[in-house]
Amino acid sequence: MPPRELDEHDVRVRPGRGSRPRTKQRPAHADAVRAFVTGVDRGRYQTLVDGRTIVAMKARDLGPQRVVPGDEVDVVGDLTGQPGTLARIVRIAPRRTVLRRTADDADPSERVIVANADQLVVVTALADPTPRTRMIDRCVVAAYDAGMDALLVLTKADRADPAPLGALYAAAGVPSVVTRRDDGQISGLDALHAALDDRVSVLVGHSGVGKSTLVNALVPGAGRATGEVNEVTGRGRHVSTSAVALRLPASTTTWVIDTPGVRSFGLAHVDPAHLLAAFTDLAQVAQSSCPRGCTHLADSPDCALDEWVDGADAVTVCQTRHARLDSLRRLLVSRQGTDDLD
Repeated sequence: MPPRELDEHDVRVRPGRGSRPRTKQRPAHADAVRAFVTGVDRGRYQTLVDGRTIVAMKARDLGPQRVVPGDEVDVVGDLTGQPGTLARIVRIAPRRTVLRRTADDADPSERVIVANADQLVVVTALADPTPRTRMIDRCVVAAYDAGMDALLVLTKADRADPAPLGALYAAAGVPSVVTRRDDGQISGLDALHAALDDRVSVLVGHSGVGKSTLVNALVPGAGRATGEVNEVTGRGRHVSTSAVALRLPASTTTWVIDTPGVRSFGLAHVDPAHLLAAFTDLAQVAQSSCPRGCTHLADSPDCALDEWVDGADAVTVCQTRHARLDSLRRLLVSRQGTDDLD
């Protein structure tokens, strides 16, 4: 057969790309619903909407913005909360407070831990493991820098006297609550409930101090994993792997956010000029008596803090003041990247 002649019907023309012009305008999402983020797990966000737990993912438009427990966000999509459904987080509401930390004092990369918390609860054991005042000081500094109140919870008071450590921070204006185990039960929870009431509180502390045990006592059924202290190192074992917000029973406004145990708390994001503000007892002396431009370090000439320490009437008061000043100076040096974080 002779070859067939081709005509226009044999020509296929592909449509050009961009048949619809691009635009930088994004959907307004006027139908978005406000939600409260309670947990984060591998790119999926547990949120609460009108009492329903909604699983959501982050919209691409949010880019690298980090969504953390305590965030208030706007969500769209399937909000039924049924198994297998997935909503989208399209906006993060302005945050009232932001708690951050860095890996160390020279690391420029800061990490947001929680948002919109009212107070930072520093949980420390009085024994097993031994309390680390420098870690407590760092947490208090981070709390004040974030615009939050600080509360100290002293656990395991059945193993050591809580009075000395409590007095050390009472002088700095940091209140404390003491808990102990009596016949297998935790006592002191009533005072802790009163300190947490009607607030969003984030719990921070070393592994093994009893933080998750407290959460399980405050929120029965929370099921936070607990662990024991390593007998060789004297440090706790990491058991909690992610932060989670839990509402206390019989309350709609009282929340605790349990965080994984930390080994260190870097303060690279904190302006060194703000460190002194966390030591209220020292700050009053420095502001009234230190010369202008005083660095408050050990080699600073005419620093009034040294005279304040030496001028204490009682030996115990002198020891307490010396410990406070030593902690401040270690933090100031640490911000220069030459000191440890513990």
